[in-house]
Amino acid sequence: MSRITILLVDDHTVVREGFRKMLEFDKDLSIVGEAKDGREAVTLVEQLRPEVVLMDIAMPRLNGLAATRQMLKLRPTTKVLILSAHGDESYVKSAAEAGAKGFMLKQTTMEEVGKAIRAVQQGKPFFSVQAPGTYPDPSSRSSARLKIPDGKSPQLTSREMEILQLVAEGSGNKEIALELSIGIKTVEKHREHLMSKLGLHDTAGLTRYAISAGIIESSVQVTIT
Repeated sequence: MSRITILLVDDHTVVREGFRKMLEFDKDLSIVGEAKDGREAVTLVEQLRPEVVLMDIAMPRLNGLAATRQMLKLRPTTKVLILSAHGDESYVKSAAEAGAKGFMLKQTTMEEVGKAIRAVQQGKPFFSVQAPGTYPDPSSRSSARLKIPDGKSPQLTSREMEILQLVAEGSGNKEIALELSIGIKTVEKHREHLMSKLGLHDTAGLTRYAISAGIIESSVQVTIT
């Protein structure tokens, strides 16, 4: 019987090493690669074609939710299982909206992780943390839907989400242009669209929004006065 191939994605080396050591004891599972951020994960999904991706949410360069959307566009058959330290309702629903087949807390047992991997590999949802309401149909998603305090749900494209995260992490327009291999004027235009969609007027506002939406952790960018 062939083993289920898995890609581990987490920005903390010790976390990846821990999951690798534990999963290697299971003869039905095979770790084919590791990624330290969402952008690297998207690249490795194309190269390695894993059946299941164990994905963290808060990561530099590209967060787990945006990475999930991008990799599922490239390889719709790949199954994503989110492993997060946070079990808030907004995180769970955002993961489902991004197309993840499952959501678990990192504090869970290895036995549960193995059970979840097998379930999502077969196409069965596995949410150990339940949020009230019905999860959206992943096939109907066209862009990111982010929850913000006043209840509005602006739709951001994958590129806008990438730029929002980089802005919130403190990158300037030139750095973002180099990171994404696009022109500075294109970056400026995306920033204008972001501010218009979100009703914000400066970088501090974009950063606060990114934190409230779970795109970055509050410790990533502290200068938001």
